Formats: sequence, C-alpha cells, structure tokens
Amino acid sequence: MLQSINCHRDGGTSAVMLRKEMGRFGIWVLGLCLMVGGHGIEGETSHHSYRNLQSDPADQPYRTAYHFQPPKNWMNDPNGPMYYNGVYHLFYQYNPYAAVWGNITWAHSTSYDLVNWVHLELAIKPTDPFDINGCWSGSATILPGEEPVIIYTGKDSQNQQVQNLAVPKNISDPLLREWIKSPHNPLMTPIDGIDASNFRDPTTAWQGSDKVWRILVGSLINGHGTALLYRSRDFVNWTKSQTPLHSSNKTGMWECPDFYPVSISSRNGVETSVQNAETRHVLKASFNGNDYYIMGKYVPETDNYLVETDFLDAGSDLRYDYGKFYASKTFFDAAKKRRILWAWIQEADKDTEKGWSGLQSFPRSVLLDQNGQRLVQWPVKEIAILHKNQVTFHNKELRGGSVIEVSGITASQADVEVSFDFPHLEEAELMDPSWTDPQALCSQKNASVKGGMGPFGLLVLASNNLTEQTAIFFRIFKSTQEKHIVLMCSDQSRSSLRQDVDKTIYGAFVDIDLNHEKISLRSLIDHSIVESFGGKGKTCITARVYPELAINTEAHLYAFNNGNQTVNISTLSAWSMKNAEMVPTN
Repeated sequence: MLQSINCHRDGGTSAVMLRKEMGRFGIWVLGLCLMVGGHGIEGETSHHSYRNLQSDPADQPYRTAYHFQPPKNWMNDPNGPMYYNGVYHLFYQYNPYAAVWGNITWAHSTSYDLVNWVHLELAIKPTDPFDINGCWSGSATILPGEEPVIIYTGKDSQNQQVQNLAVPKNISDPLLREWIKSPHNPLMTPIDGIDASNFRDPTTAWQGSDKVWRILVGSLINGHGTALLYRSRDFVNWTKSQTPLHSSNKTGMWECPDFYPVSISSRNGVETSVQNAETRHVLKASFNGNDYYIMGKYVPETDNYLVETDFLDAGSDLRYDYGKFYASKTFFDAAKKRRILWAWIQEADKDTEKGWSGLQSFPRSVLLDQNGQRLVQWPVKEIAILHKNQVTFHNKELRGGSVIEVSGITASQADVEVSFDFPHLEEAELMDPSWTDPQALCSQKNASVKGGMGPFGLLVLASNNLTEQTAIFFRIFKSTQEKHIVLMCSDQSRSSLRQDVDKTIYGAFVDIDLNHEKISLRSLIDHSIVESFGGKGKTCITARVYPELAINTEAHLYAFNNGNQTVNISTLSAWSMKNAEMVPTN
C-alpha cells in the first residue's frame, strides 16, 4: 500500500549535497498568493474568487464538504503531510486518469491551516526504470538546514518493490512544487531473501546520537509481518540491519508502518528523533484492513524495541480507529508542537460513476493518554474555522424510548459534541464474560435492541421518519465485580435504503471510569463520512454511509435513548460546518 510524510529537524546529512549531485536548477520564486488570499493559520479564510470544488450537493450528495478530497479520480494513502516553512504539505496516492486504483503517482496539495487546501501539480510520476510501474507510499524527513527529502517505494521495470529518493528541485519555492529523483535510485532493493512483492512503505527517518539515520520498511518475512530496519550516514547509502526492529508471528504483511515517540509527561507532541526517559515509542502497522499499534521502550544504543503487549495478543486490540481507517501516517507539526494523524478513508459503495473515490480523515492530534495505556485522538483545533450556527442545550432528560431532534443546524455537514450522565447507573446490565468481541456485541445488540443503560447516543444522517439512520451509541454493562464497562457502537444497518453499500456495524470498548467521568461523544458528520470520538478520543470509529433519503437539507440529527433507564444529556453543542476550500492552481 502506501504511506505518509513526517518531519523533524536534527543534525546529519544536508540535502543540499544531494541536490547538487542531481544538478542545480535556476531559482524561481512563486508568490504565496496562489495558496489562498492571504489568510493565516488561525484566521478566517477569504478566497471568494475561487470555485469551491469540495461539495456540489445537487448531483454529488456523497461528496464531502470539509474532509480532504482531490477534485476527481482515485486517491488512497496519505504520503504525508509535513510542515515546512509555514506551509502544510499533503502528498497522497493518486490515479490521475480514473476513479479506480492504478497509474499511481504522488499528488500534492498545500495549506496554511490543515482545513483549506490548494491542489498543485503531481509531485512524483512513474517515469524511470526504478518506479515505472508505480510511485507508491513513502515518507518525508527534514534534514539539517531545513532540507526536506522523500523516500518512497517504486515498483520497478521488473515489478520489484524498491525504495527511492526525491528532493525539491528548488528549495526557495515556498510550495515545493517540483521534485527530482536521485541518480542513486534505487537506494534499497529486496536482497537477502526479501520478498520483492512485499517490501514497501518506508517511514520517516530518525537519527540517533551517533548521527546515523534509521528508517523502517514494511515487509513479510517467513509469513510474519516485519519492520525492516535500515541505517545510513548520508541518506543515500543504506545498510539493512541483521535483525528487524520488530516482527510478529500473528500477522501478515505490515503495510504503511509508522514509528514515533510520545511524551509520558507533556501534552505536546514529540519530534521524531527524540529519544529519552520521558518518551515511549509507538509502532503502528496496517494489516487485516485496520491500523493497529503497540507501545514500548526504544533503546537507541542497540535499536531494540521492547514491548509488553504485542500485536493481537490476547486481550489487546489497540487500534487508531475501529471503523474504516487505513494506511495512516503521523507527522510532527513543529509550529504547534503536536503530532498529527491522517488516514485514507475508502468508499463503502461500488459506485465508480461519480468520478471520484476515497478521501482523507480529518487531521487528528495524537497524544498518550494520561494513564499511559493507549493513545487519544482529537480533531485539530483549526476545525473551529468552519463552525457556524451553533446550537447548545444543557441538562436534558432522555427517558427510555425517547428521541430529541437537534434542529437549527445543517445536519448533513456538522460537528456535534455531547456528554451524558446517569441517575440510575446501578441498573446497568450484567456483562456476560463471553462477550469479548465488541464488534460482534454491537451487531448482536444493535441500536434497535433495548437494554438497561442504553443504547443511547446520536442518530446522524437520519431521515425525517427515521427510515434511514446511522446510530452512534453507547451501552453500559457491569461486571460481577461491579465494575462498569462501556461499549461504543456505530450502527450502519439502517443507514441507507440502497442495497449495494457496506452496512457493517463497528464496535469497541471505551476505557472510562464512570465514578469520575461522564461519557462523551463527538461526531464529525460530512455527507458520507461520520468520524466519532468516544471518551474524549480514547475510542474512535469512522463510518462511510450513503443514504438515499437523508441527504443535504433532508438530513436530520437526533439524540436518542432506547434503553429502559433515563439518561441525562449534560451538554450538547452542535455546529453547522462551512465548506472547506479545495482550489486548483489554475
């Protein structure tokens, strides 16, 4: 598959030297006026002279309004973004000719605020023997002297997967429009018995105190998912380590690996090369259609990665998201000291006639939870740029069987936050010890199945008569030890009258102590995507839905309680969302 792009600013090889080897080109300066009429990171945007390509409700009811999409055709994995000289760059896998996978290139868009984007020319095309059959995923690293470089997977003329290097043609161009490939390509080839069809998606590089760069490449060795480790002093000559950084005998091929530190004590993100006693390291791999992660201690002196719980260990199911969310990548935002996560959200229908396929999740900040057991995610704060028409109410009683409409907003394109408390928590159902699979439990006890405490939550993209609805809800159980267990579900079973769409029900448990905190839910609703964050981002579920009735102005939003016990809405705030700007350069 494909990968993303990250950045850090540590010592080591200068990309200036790499660029000199590739031949210097004349310097030309491109004004930032092409980006969007002079708005800054925090401010409102103003670019009325451009046509908004993001949403055309009349004939494209499923096209999103504020999630990133190219104007047309196929997209999948994010190959970045990175933050460089005041500009966010998103590279992604793209077919310039059709709305199906194929002819894969690196497309490129830029932004000042992670919300409004300008689509630029293709950054990397399959034009050379080392990538002639496709420019697949990779990552960016920022070398000393603020020199960005990209390492990406190419499918070569022999249909082998190899790793290649590209650098900006003109570093003084603020948008980094053009990229040139190294004459040393390919830098890494499938030697020593590596399967040439399972050798891809290099990570962002990090540097140790020995000034040596490290990078991971996803692979499959003897049937085991593996993160191969490579080292280099000059970013051109790479040597494979005799042992991988990590591998697993419980998984298949690891696509799009990611490896980065998170702070134990700070609420800031951590630059990729930071290694100290105040950090833990996250290793993420994409397999089985999901993005799984583990956490451990990275020992830079020996390049050992020590984990307590591995992928798919009994009782361990750490994922970024329990719905449609794949091939993700993080990057470090040096301007705001945060780590940001993107992922490819694929379609859940079979319609290729609409002329586009795939979109990106809304960018999320990533931190280590205060208990140190998992990551928490939250939409980046710049989303507030798009808020309008806020509706808020407090202390609303939701009796069993009740439904309350949230009116006054555009329900097809909204941002909703709600928190619940419980006057009769002792009435929760007893948890059956055999209920260990939360997704199966959500399917068994879907939104229409009454319980004690729940189901309660939101009905989004719902028709007026509730014939169509997507239910994001919770149920509360209690164990024999009187500990409360919170189940979060996203029920798409009634999301559309259409029969040709995937209506899988998703579910996961939420790590919440109900003695000290309420249950919260935030949902980003955008025509055909619903991203939901339970327990302040401890559990996330993303769904794609394609209603026939509940589209555009015919979509409604409700709070509901289908349990036997009363639930209180402590606070509910909902906003209509403006359209993000997705503008071409010409």
